Amino acid sequence: MTQPNIPDQLLADCHHLGWLRGSAVLLNRNAAVPWFILVPQTQMNDVLDLPDDQREAILAECAAVSRFIKQQLGFDKVNFAGLGNVVSVMHLHIIGRHSKDLCWPQPVWGNLPQSEPYAPEQLREWQLDLITMAGLAPATL
Repeated sequence: MTQPNIPDQLLADCHHLGWLRGSAVLLNRNAAVPWFILVPQTQMNDVLDLPDDQREAILAECAAVSRFIKQQLGFDKVNFAGLGNVVSVMHLHIIGRHSKDLCWPQPVWGNLPQSEPYAPEQLREWQLDLITMAGLAPATL
């Protein structure tokens, strides 16, 4: 599989869990909320500019991660965004939220306090769940 070019800034901020068919799957290192980032295989910067079939495939991958957050992690609210103001390479944020998280109801950007890091066992468990639920091809953690 062709691996998307993942910007160094995202790799510094995230764990690389693996690849879906069209995207790399990252998890922000701040464990205060489950904050996943998908990096699609494309040269385009904005998801809305993608050809219809590629956009639908990427959004289906985002929906699979959202289902994981809701079904496996027990969150009832998911924030979804594709900003790209700081890192211009297309990347899509999928974040589990609940009314008792550390920055509710504010957005996570600029409001999320630093938290304990994920334990290696937690990362591996979520990676295995995403293999089963979404067809993740795992990266080495």
